[in-house]
Amino acid sequence: MRTSDFSLPLSTPLATARGTISERDGVLVGYDHRGETGIGEATPLPGWTEPLTDCRDALGTAATAESAGGHSAAMLALTADSVPAARHGFATALLDADARADGVPLYRWFDSTRRCESVPVNATVGDNDPSATADAVAEALESGVTCCKLKVGARPVDEDAKRLRAVRKRVGEGVTLRADANGAWDRGEAADALERFATHGVEYVEQPLPADDLDGHAALRGGPVDVALDESLVEYRADTVLGTDAADVLVLKPMVLGGPGNAHTLAMRAREQGVEPVVTTTIDGVVARLAALHVAAAIPDVRPCGLATGDRLATDLAPDPATLAGGALSVPQSDGLGVDPTEVGPDA
Repeated sequence: MRTSDFSLPLSTPLATARGTISERDGVLVGYDHRGETGIGEATPLPGWTEPLTDCRDALGTAATAESAGGHSAAMLALTADSVPAARHGFATALLDADARADGVPLYRWFDSTRRCESVPVNATVGDNDPSATADAVAEALESGVTCCKLKVGARPVDEDAKRLRAVRKRVGEGVTLRADANGAWDRGEAADALERFATHGVEYVEQPLPADDLDGHAALRGGPVDVALDESLVEYRADTVLGTDAADVLVLKPMVLGGPGNAHTLAMRAREQGVEPVVTTTIDGVVARLAALHVAAAIPDVRPCGLATGDRLATDLAPDPATLAGGALSVPQSDGLGVDPTEVGPDA
């Protein structure tokens, strides 16, 4: 196993509940397996995964384990519960090498029967006044996107409802609207919001309640707007979330779940239980974005996913072979992830 650090500046600093992010720091992982070299990316995100120092330490421990016991020993040293980003880095490199050895793109390594040329994506619209929100959605539609997720919860429910009303007045019914509250509401506010948002045809609200309130989310289900869970998958194991019937939709971040394999397995398990999977990134470099794209491509009839995030980076680890057109990202059909490991690096 080989590792190298990188730092990717964002095109615009991103304000989060845990502070402002101006760059994405992580570790590239290279691994030789079955006569092929695979590449992976571990890019921790505060509040979602382990810190960068823990990620580096975990990869060092895994490298020692691998030298003694091979890739299985390395995987056992990397637990998704404690060091998901580190596990994602090595697991992605291993899967990339496996898919290359089998001569298939990664999504077909997950499902050999699949043929997928592109994956639909959504645009994300930040919190702003009604007019600016409507302008942002209209601009996204002009680019070909037909699904927009609006950030809500930073202002009263009535104000967010006015924003949605302005969007519908501006663009009509030709866009699927989602909302993401990031756990901002209490149960009463959430119930009120879902009733109001239903008037404007919102598909689902993501994380309406705090991450630890599974019972509250379960009580919201069956109403006029679906419930999606994201942060709750950091707070609880996925089987606990599914077992409490707390979600209509699961928002799956491979970096947070410990790798693309874990994300795909959970997506299929959710589908079996009548819960829809949506795949998103954590503002990653091109290697991790491609891994998430392949996970989404392996899910039949997947809903629009939050994968078109490369423009948030000022520089990247390599040229991105996935292109955005008509509201969808093209899926690389070359072996593995779709990038040459020898051309990936912080100076690409």
